Amino acid sequence: MGIDLRQVMAAILTFSMFVMLGNMIKRDHIDPLLPLPVTSKVQYEVLKVSKPGMMKLSGINYGPWKQQNEPTKPCWKMPSSRKNQKSSGYIFVSLTHGPEYHALQIANAVIVARLLGATLALPDIRGTKLGEKRNFGEIYDVNKFITSLNGIVRVDKNPPTESSNEKLPIVQVPNKVSEQFVASNIKPIFQNKRNLKILTHFNSSTKQKMPSSLNSYQCLAMFQSLKLQPELQELVDSMVGTLRSLSQKNRGRFIAVDLRVDVLEKKGCQESDFASKRCNKAAEIGDFLKKIGFHRDTTIYLTQKGWHSRLNGLRDVFPNTFTKDAIIPADEKAKFVDSESREYEKFIDFYMCTQGDAFIPAFPSRFYEGVVGGRIALGKTQIFIPSKKISTSADDYIPPYIAKKTHFAHSCFC
Repeated sequence: MGIDLRQVMAAILTFSMFVMLGNMIKRDHIDPLLPLPVTSKVQYEVLKVSKPGMMKLSGINYGPWKQQNEPTKPCWKMPSSRKNQKSSGYIFVSLTHGPEYHALQIANAVIVARLLGATLALPDIRGTKLGEKRNFGEIYDVNKFITSLNGIVRVDKNPPTESSNEKLPIVQVPNKVSEQFVASNIKPIFQNKRNLKILTHFNSSTKQKMPSSLNSYQCLAMFQSLKLQPELQELVDSMVGTLRSLSQKNRGRFIAVDLRVDVLEKKGCQESDFASKRCNKAAEIGDFLKKIGFHRDTTIYLTQKGWHSRLNGLRDVFPNTFTKDAIIPADEKAKFVDSESREYEKFIDFYMCTQGDAFIPAFPSRFYEGVVGGRIALGKTQIFIPSKKISTSADDYIPPYIAKKTHFAHSCFC
């Protein structure tokens, strides 16, 4: 009996369709429910997204996500230009303590230099170890910094060598310096020395109001002058792209959680007293996110360096939980993560937290305040504060910074 080729082809096609259907069911309904081993290391080569913009997004939308970020625009009036003004001396500043402090330090330096008619020397960046110092361009984009301040203050990348920082008088200023303070405490010294260094004092709260006459300089300096240098920015963008590729169930969205075991320990947050210390351990963060409606498929980025056993409670609830070590490109890891200095990690975490579609701080800190400011500038106002309240509505956990617009950044953006 002869073989009918048409019947053979029909049988092959039918079998292929059943195989494809089986794979689709496994991928969409079974694979997302399989937890990652707690000890597993997710390799970047597996997760890498060559073109994040080309990824396919599912229509499924688990969790209390905002459908769209609210666009913002600057509310401040652009300061008048002083391009041809002759400089009468130099103001020096060192950026310290991490990215959450840098914007305020730059704002103070710009205001002081502007009011004194001085040139701002390109800042350096001090590390946490004594004597540790980086060039500004290792972290921030020098050209964008100078361009953003063009006409506001003159910035010199190579100030005179005789203006050595070690020989300069140092003036301590509050974190939101006023015209009166500059006139009475800084100007007399500057007129005598012509060069001085300012050091920002951070005991006062960032909630204090800036005089309206100086608000435009503050806003411009804080939110437009500091941009990551291209290589570091590309790294952060690639990490964001990787997380979005893992979040197809949630249309490419992810949560950034500031949860660092070492910081919790330094704050005295022991396993038995998290509630009394206003701290939240990993399991409590997981329970909170589940309570307000986030699905277990949700992808989470943690600021913790490397995996720690105390994070297991969160991954038990949300298997797609990652630290930077798991998603950073292998060829960048030695430079930005595995080096002896961990300074780069602070900047990676800060900008990852500003880019997340939702942000959860595990404890109150200036890092949290700084991230909130950056998110307001971007229109990313979906921020939740973990609490033991009974309510399951995410709206009941929005911080006053957003709900009551108490953060300074609201005076800069409409």
